[in-house]
Amino acid sequence: MSAHTPTVASLKVGVRNPLEKHVRKWINERAKGYDITGVAGVLRDLSRGGCASGIVSELIYTADAVKFYRRHAKSINALVAEHLQDGSCRSVAEMLGDKWDDNDPLILDTGNQTLIAWFAFEETAWQLANRAELDI
Repeated sequence: MSAHTPTVASLKVGVRNPLEKHVRKWINERAKGYDITGVAGVLRDLSRGGCASGIVSELIYTADAVKFYRRHAKSINALVAEHLQDGSCRSVAEMLGDKWDDNDPLILDTGNQTLIAWFAFEETAWQLANRAELDI
């Protein structure tokens, strides 16, 4: 945690869609177990290993990640489109790295659905932290 980041017990930033609401709720629930660092500690731990580390228990198993992807598909698609339009990435494959299956560009297979669910969860957490002006 930066010297400029106060301890925040809960993330109170407004949400724009169901995906943000879901991620904010996860952050706030998890922050209850972080005595000193609160939200910043949760976000720091998420940044260290991402969803692939298993920190987000609801996204460990492929079936659960696929369910999350399907439940939040509209918000996830908007997030991916935002990254492609702003020039952050030229393609979904570039955004998600070498685990992306180029033979599944429509995200029909569970492998790519899991990857994009993880990306969306992590990216949403960073966007919420940025809007709350947390320096992680």
